[in-house]
Amino acid sequence: MPPETHLSRSAKKCTPSPRGPAKRFAPLLIAPAAVLLASCGASNSNKAPAAAPVVTVVTVEPQQVPLTAQFVGRLSAYREANVLARVAGVLLKRRYKEGAQVKAGQPLFEIDPAPYRAALDAALAALAQAKANAANAAVTAQRDRALIHAHLVSEQQLDTDEAAARSTAALVKQAEANVEAARINLGYTNVTSPINGIAGEQQVTEGALVGQGTPTLLTTVDQINPIYVNFNEPASQQEELTAAAEAGRITLAGPQAQVQLTLPDGTPYGQPGHLDFRAASVDPATGTIALRGVIPNADHRLLPGMFVNVRLSLGRAVHAFLVPQAAVQRDNSGSAYVLTVNAEDTVVKKAVKTEGTWGTDWIVWHGLAPGERIIVSGIQNAQTGKKVTLRAETGAGGASR
Repeated sequence: MPPETHLSRSAKKCTPSPRGPAKRFAPLLIAPAAVLLASCGASNSNKAPAAAPVVTVVTVEPQQVPLTAQFVGRLSAYREANVLARVAGVLLKRRYKEGAQVKAGQPLFEIDPAPYRAALDAALAALAQAKANAANAAVTAQRDRALIHAHLVSEQQLDTDEAAARSTAALVKQAEANVEAARINLGYTNVTSPINGIAGEQQVTEGALVGQGTPTLLTTVDQINPIYVNFNEPASQQEELTAAAEAGRITLAGPQAQVQLTLPDGTPYGQPGHLDFRAASVDPATGTIALRGVIPNADHRLLPGMFVNVRLSLGRAVHAFLVPQAAVQRDNSGSAYVLTVNAEDTVVKKAVKTEGTWGTDWIVWHGLAPGERIIVSGIQNAQTGKKVTLRAETGAGGASR
């Protein structure tokens, strides 16, 4: 007989009737089950509550914070002078090295001076003749004035001789002017640099006829120490700064605000400059205001035409807080807010207003109080109105620690 059949029969033999002993043992079977359920309920009711999320905060204090703005600028020469042939003639030679530093008044080119030297000689001769004629006319007029009392000359003769004296004196003045003009033209044959700077490439070769009809460009000289940096500021930014200054939130920089450059390779340029010019009108095409700074450039590291990053000092925020950028969030409407921890270690949401950045921190001018503890790490686990556990307390970028 299979084991299963045997067991079934044994079980059948041992099964008590409802009126037998099993009825008496039923309460004993139910009691352990009740104890088991009670123990499970007690276990669930004694489970420890979830731990408060751990966050890191910074404590901020109000302070004066520098305000700066970043722009892209382009360098240009401080002064750029065209070297022109101001008289007509044949270009004889170049007297400078292209790309070299030259000084004001230094000879750069020579135009054939022979025709102008001859013209000067002719003008000097004409001046000598005019002076001789004037001297003779003056002597004649003086003699007539001495003889008029003796009635040896007529009044008409005296008037004629005095008029001749005056005319010849005027001719002397004219001859002197002609001499000066001839001397100037002769001087123009020696073409000099009008300013200190770097002389550019020669535009006309020797032997060419220059200055015919209009001045001929021979080369250019650029002064690049100091050097200009030109950039544009959005008009809206200027309006915001003016409004903030009127509200007393910031103090604006003076008319010669500091200008700092960063080179195209990311290297900061060591010598700061200052703002030199701000346009009085807005460009309607771009909505920007033209600005220009002056930068020292003694080593000629900066060259005209280069693009650089410009950091302009705008002023100082009077009563502001530096808050790490990771702590400032924005809601669906774009409004900024931070999560703070109050004295009971409970999370509180606070709306804030920013005024730009300083380094890696936001400059917050509204919405915070001195000593606020702002969550910078663990923000994703912090909930408004819930308690948190502080891992550590540090100071913000420029705030009190």
